[in-house]
Amino acid sequence: MKFSINWLREFVGLRKNPEETADLLTRAGVETENIETRGSKIDNVIVSQITASSRHPNADRLTVCEVDDGSGTKRQIVCGAKNYKVGDKVALALPGAKLPNGLEIRKSKLRGVESEGMLCSPIELGLGEDASGLLILSPEAKIGVPISDLFPSDTILDVEITPNRGDLLSHFGLAREIAALTRKKLKSMPPESKVPIRKTGVTITSTRECPFFSLRRIDQVTVGPSPQWLRAKIESVGIRSISNIVDISNFVMLELGQPTHAFDADKLKGAINVRFARDGEKFLALDGKTYSLKPDNCVVADEERAVGIGGVMGGEETGVTDSTKNILLEAAYFLPASIRHTARELNLPSDASYRFERGVDPGMIFRASARATELIREIAGGTPAKEIQAAGKLPANPPDVSLSYEKCDRVVGVAIKPKTVDGILTGFGLSKSKRTSKSANWKIPSYRRDLQRDVDLIEEVVRAYGADKIPGTDRSRVMPSSAADRSHDIESTLRERLVAHGLSEVRTSKLIPRNAPAFSENAIVLQNPLSEDHVALRPSLLSALLGVFERNLRAGAERVALFELGRVFAPPDVREERRAGFLVWGKRVSDPHWRAADQGRLDFFDLKGAVESVFPDKLSFQRSTRPNLSMAAEIYDNNQLIGIAGQLSTLSLKIDAPGGVFVAELSLDLPIRGLGSRATFREFELRFASLANSPQSSGILQ
Repeated sequence: MKFSINWLREFVGLRKNPEETADLLTRAGVETENIETRGSKIDNVIVSQITASSRHPNADRLTVCEVDDGSGTKRQIVCGAKNYKVGDKVALALPGAKLPNGLEIRKSKLRGVESEGMLCSPIELGLGEDASGLLILSPEAKIGVPISDLFPSDTILDVEITPNRGDLLSHFGLAREIAALTRKKLKSMPPESKVPIRKTGVTITSTRECPFFSLRRIDQVTVGPSPQWLRAKIESVGIRSISNIVDISNFVMLELGQPTHAFDADKLKGAINVRFARDGEKFLALDGKTYSLKPDNCVVADEERAVGIGGVMGGEETGVTDSTKNILLEAAYFLPASIRHTARELNLPSDASYRFERGVDPGMIFRASARATELIREIAGGTPAKEIQAAGKLPANPPDVSLSYEKCDRVVGVAIKPKTVDGILTGFGLSKSKRTSKSANWKIPSYRRDLQRDVDLIEEVVRAYGADKIPGTDRSRVMPSSAADRSHDIESTLRERLVAHGLSEVRTSKLIPRNAPAFSENAIVLQNPLSEDHVALRPSLLSALLGVFERNLRAGAERVALFELGRVFAPPDVREERRAGFLVWGKRVSDPHWRAADQGRLDFFDLKGAVESVFPDKLSFQRSTRPNLSMAAEIYDNNQLIGIAGQLSTLSLKIDAPGGVFVAELSLDLPIRGLGSRATFREFELRFASLANSPQSSGILQ
């Protein structure tokens, strides 16, 4: 995310050199990826107004503009942009100007028509990344004024925010972090909302996906261009100005981290309900595209249709336009996993979903609503309702966390005074609920849901104390080879053998979605999944291997030979187990040389050879009949069943793969234990029924 140094200074005192702030954040684990200077003084670039426009006589894609530069003489400028209209105020680079990109402006002829300067886009002036058209200035801008007067010099930090730190996705949030790291006080706090709440006019059906939803009506607003200060702020961090109402919503999101949305109240039909979408329900979003919704998508709806995809994007039919007079301002809390699932399923990422899926601060909802309402009243006029319509309940604060000072010293490796520890944690917004000489219980603020254990608090102490202040200690010891070391060495050897046999290794997630073929009622489901794509521990390697195979098939692969060594959590007792998974399909030779004859297709015996290469002269195969497997065989190690191999003919037909798809999966625990590594082992069991649509009779292995 991009942050303006000038904007951050409104909340916290910063050092004069922005690079010092960037270094402070990076050392504290908030990496600054880029530093960019914008709005530095540019000579001979001024505010001008387009007074006339006509088509270029010799070029279809160019226009000839007449502009007023305040000198009393009109200038003729040839322009290629399409986003302006007569009357707009724009940035004019006069002859002699040198732009930040190195371009020098001079009088010239373009396709036979003289041009006395250039009308500039934001990227040409170093004021943003937008190169799609001219920089359209506020109507308030005075003609002839240097453009640098409108855009003070600023430094933009491009900061990488990790998924667990949604509290940093705003200027106030990052300023709060800087204040904690530098032991400074914030200059200001967002004011609390004192508006009464009325639990009418709004209902929530999908209460899990949307625990809380609020609306505030503002009547008789005037929609129009934003003032220059507002445009400059949001555009400095890459947000395009649209209108005062929309810009205010974006401004509040960038400032406080809480997305809001304004509906045209006169276009809504009846009361608002937050519900699940109907299967196949059509929704025209603000991006101009129509989406087909699914029953697990959460939508904001009136009594006739969906008017917004909850936490993702509003609808075009109820969006704010120049004719809007009355608005309803939404501020809500949506479940992060639900937003992440919907945004990915619809391929519809947005600035709002980016924040909701990382978790917004429930304590900021009313403050953000109040801030947006006040800005709308100041900039667009209007009369706010005296009450907020709301439904649901805000999530409770995270549970308290206990921290032992002795454990803090032991983990950090240096003694830090309890008073110093307390001061650091208090600076991060935590408060003590109980304290003894040896430990303290800490109340976690609503915006730090990532702090769940004592080691999380210790990490905060180290970040603020400074890792550079912790002396290094030589704790190295010569350790005897452990079972884990021997197991790792054996697995490395197995990888080398399989790669030498022509297979490619893949590594897939240990977590699977609820709709995965391998998902079963016996799977271990996470209580707080990071996303809907990662809700349970995998019981098998094959489901993910088949997913990799499908992607390769769609990409045009003619041969796929894969293996994975990994851990699974298999039913019925769901113990952790090391396994090897295999998949082969396609041509036996992927890239034959010019003399090679057609080698045919990979078959069961190619798969068998790959499996046997793992433990040469150790494994045996016996014919078997298994549902959904043809040419099936059980794999044994010293008369102990450890795996299954066969052809998934049903699945190969399902994904339209010519020829057979051959798979195998076997436990590694017993063979590795036999080679000298201690490991747990249990009876091997693998259910292939979940990997195909319907049962199929098994063939006989020849």
